[in-house]
Amino acid sequence: MSRDHSRDPCPYNVVYDVGVGFLMGAVGGTIWHGFKGYRNSPRGERLTGMITTVKVRAPVLGGNFAVWSGLFNSGDCLIAHIRGKEDPWNAILSGFSTGGLLAIRSGTRAMAASAIVGGIILSVMEGVGVMINRLTLDSYKPVAPQLPDLLPQTLPPPPKSKIEKKLDNEISEEQSLQDSSSQINQISSLPLEKPKSRFGFGF
Repeated sequence: MSRDHSRDPCPYNVVYDVGVGFLMGAVGGTIWHGFKGYRNSPRGERLTGMITTVKVRAPVLGGNFAVWSGLFNSGDCLIAHIRGKEDPWNAILSGFSTGGLLAIRSGTRAMAASAIVGGIILSVMEGVGVMINRLTLDSYKPVAPQLPDLLPQTLPPPPKSKIEKKLDNEISEEQSLQDSSSQINQISSLPLEKPKSRFGFGF
């Protein structure tokens, strides 16, 4: 995948990845060809056949990995320098060009097929890397702590002064006087009934 070349300059990056590629190919070749050499050798000579196969084939696979890694990282550095930015497209274009260059002796058709395969493989790798980065960033997002619900504290009203008490008494007396006067007015506005005689006829 594409590296941040501002922290790791391109010439050193290429040399470092060539060494890592050779080591990965040599270790993988040792395991793979060691198993094949042990299985294909006759009884009694399996250990010797395994060692011989590893000595012959593991360095070849390590060299193939080193060549691929060197071409890929050189193309990545060159494309990043031309485009002037770091993004997954650098690695995808570099994988496309590396696949084509490795098959350049096999003809145009094989070169195009190898370039397409290299571009697809690097596209899948970069897509998986972007998804993993997003998942890890979402899991490491800072979360605000949940504060407990604080109920408003109800404080008792402050004690009233003597003047406020006196004003409250006067207001309550005025309201009672107004209520009594309104009741008197309502009673006085009612019509008076004439008294009736004993025989039920009014005068």
